[in-house]
Amino acid sequence: MLLNKPHGVLCQFSGDGTRPTLGDFVPVRRVYPAGRLDADSEGLVVLTDDGALQARICDPRRKLAKTYFAEVEGSPTDAALAALARGVDLGDFVTAPAAVRVVAAPAWLWPRDPPVRFRKNVPTTWLELAITEGKNRQVRRMTAAVGLPTLRLVRWSVGPWTLAGLAPGTWRVAPASSLPKSTRHPR
Repeated sequence: MLLNKPHGVLCQFSGDGTRPTLGDFVPVRRVYPAGRLDADSEGLVVLTDDGALQARICDPRRKLAKTYFAEVEGSPTDAALAALARGVDLGDFVTAPAAVRVVAAPAWLWPRDPPVRFRKNVPTTWLELAITEGKNRQVRRMTAAVGLPTLRLVRWSVGPWTLAGLAPGTWRVAPASSLPKSTRHPR
């Protein structure tokens, strides 16, 4: 199943009742997220009841690409983009190289609730990043490390699956067979 997780939703089915969870949007039980998004991030979450498929999607050795759109504070320099592209030292690990480019704000993007803070004298830029890892808050940490704090983060795709046609909070069933045997990151 593919879910467009809204901002502020916990990427789990159980909670303490103070914040919405995946269970508030997906009426199907016994499915689990194959990878997570933090509550401040939005976008594609793949859910499955197949433990082997879940492990295959999450296995870092498979190098399954995940594509994100990040609205960052500031204007990226060539050096910042090059650092993201070659891998960033985050202290506890060095990230694998990312495919990164500056893009226009995605035309398909919905308004966020609550909206991203606006500061008249600080420009923002949209980046498209594809990574093959998925460590905790990795994209946010990467952009911050090169001087571009992330204001909004939307995961567009996981491997062959995308958000196309999914409004926030909606889901659809997708065939697991669309995951190719070789899930190497395209370079």
